[in-house]
Amino acid sequence: MEEFYNYLSDSLSKSEIDQLSKFLVEKRIGKGEILLQAGSVCNHSFFVEEGLLRSFSIDKQGKEHVIQFAPENWIISDRSSLLFQEPSEFFIDAVENTTLIMFDEEFVVKASELSAKYRSFNQKALNNHIRHQQRRINRLLSATAEERYLNFIQLYPNITLRVPQWMIASYLGITPESLSRVRKELARKNFIPG
Repeated sequence: MEEFYNYLSDSLSKSEIDQLSKFLVEKRIGKGEILLQAGSVCNHSFFVEEGLLRSFSIDKQGKEHVIQFAPENWIISDRSSLLFQEPSEFFIDAVENTTLIMFDEEFVVKASELSAKYRSFNQKALNNHIRHQQRRINRLLSATAEERYLNFIQLYPNITLRVPQWMIASYLGITPESLSRVRKELARKNFIPG
């Protein structure tokens, strides 16, 4: 739980984190294991200590649409299912063997009661998530495939070699063939992802 404690350390003291530890569950899951099934209610958020998770939906034709990746030090959940206790439209699974910390809304409530700094930290994290989602929607509607891919590399600099290309294409809303063309064009321009 070391990475999660580090993540919280700016907003909660060591003793406050110790008080809240009973609301945290550390879990190791294997590649391909499903944490959330579409149609079920999401009861937890997941902080990635080590590994990689993703959230995705499956349309009526059986095609997957990747919504989000969560590498180390990221949190992933279906907030609308979690907060409104409604069936999720999404799956969350492990792209790699993953060690994660599970926590529910009781953890958030108790942490908020203990610390005004945590309340502010959590509010900022939620607003940042909304900001990223709005930008993502706008890019899907208006950006070129190359612009979307370059943004993906900027947002997820350490996972391009960790996920299959079809998952990246799905996240970008393009075909794997289009992604291949974008990558070839960037290589031709001597672009080096950083």
